Amino acid sequence: MPATLMDGKALAERIRSEIADEVRELGDIGLATVLVGDDPASDIYIRLKHKAAGEVGINAKDIRLASQTTEDELLEQVAQLNADDAIDGLLVQLPLPDQIDEARVIRAIAPMKDVDGLHPLNFGQLLLGRPTHVGATPVGVMRLLEEYDVPLEGARAVVVGRSDIVGKPQSLLLLHANATVTTCHSRTKDLGDVAREADVLVVAVGRANVIGPDDVKEGATVIDVGMNRGADGVVGDVDPATAERAGLITPVPGGVGPMTIAMLLASAVKAARYRRKILAFPGG
Repeated sequence: MPATLMDGKALAERIRSEIADEVRELGDIGLATVLVGDDPASDIYIRLKHKAAGEVGINAKDIRLASQTTEDELLEQVAQLNADDAIDGLLVQLPLPDQIDEARVIRAIAPMKDVDGLHPLNFGQLLLGRPTHVGATPVGVMRLLEEYDVPLEGARAVVVGRSDIVGKPQSLLLLHANATVTTCHSRTKDLGDVAREADVLVVAVGRANVIGPDDVKEGATVIDVGMNRGADGVVGDVDPATAERAGLITPVPGGVGPMTIAMLLASAVKAARYRRKILAFPGG
């Protein structure tokens, strides 16, 4: 029997409706995004984020800087947004041009406004099991698993990918949910053998068909984070034929993607609660 598709779009719509209620309750919430250069994929992501923000009543500020922007110029822009009381959440779209040190820019973002959860303070809080801001995609994956009552305590979870944006925080969130977690990457030997051990398999490497039907345990839950643009449109990291073996699987598109946008909005609301001292922020 083919796998049940995990409908991220429907869940995201419900979450966004709840966020709109929170925004009305809290009043003006400001979210700023900074895009350096004209990368087409980044432009699409920013437009989607701003459209969704507007639909729930968040005031989104779209800052575009030229590709030749220097590191110091970007840091000055970040400093201005850090100091702007109208801005609750701040996101610098990655990747950045080669002349800019991404790590330095991330460290410059005020941790309380860091809706991507990449600042060392926020990453450290996640490592310690006391999460503050966490990346929207891994949080969205956890909400999907919760929605479909996927048991995590004692489960074998395999995360394919170790990026700071998805793989590492995803592994930590699953670990804190008491799963037994294996993190795989480009140097993992016998990837298929490891993946077949997973009750829950999360794939986030940005390469089409890196996981196929033979790499998945019968009845496993498969979360496909990939968004790869090819001749046939957008495809994930997991071969669609894997649905014949999995128990639950996310479609691409319509699975993790809508959840990422929804959870970014939720992070902006959380930032507003931190800044209004409704929630306590470490050192805040």
